[in-house]
Amino acid sequence: MHVKILENSVKFYLPRLEGYSEIIRTIADEYGNMSLIEFDGYFEGKLEPVKYTRVEVHTDELDEEKIISFADKIRIKLKQTSLAFEFNNCLVLVSQ
Repeated sequence: MHVKILENSVKFYLPRLEGYSEIIRTIADEYGNMSLIEFDGYFEGKLEPVKYTRVEVHTDELDEEKIISFADKIRIKLKQTSLAFEFNNCLVLVSQ
């Protein structure tokens, strides 16, 4: 039996807007495996009109600066003022 433990977890919280599918393909190319969970967003005291997806990946190698830069590129591509992601169960908010 072969067992591999992936030590790092990254969860992106992505609004399902134009450009979303391309980002999912990019994440799949980078990490190979992921899980997707769709949910409604509730921010700034109101329910958001768009659906969100939590994209979760696990990996054994991860560069923090690279993942923050990648999250900022996602934020810009989706035309958002901020983007949340979790890195090893710590919430990170990237904003302009």
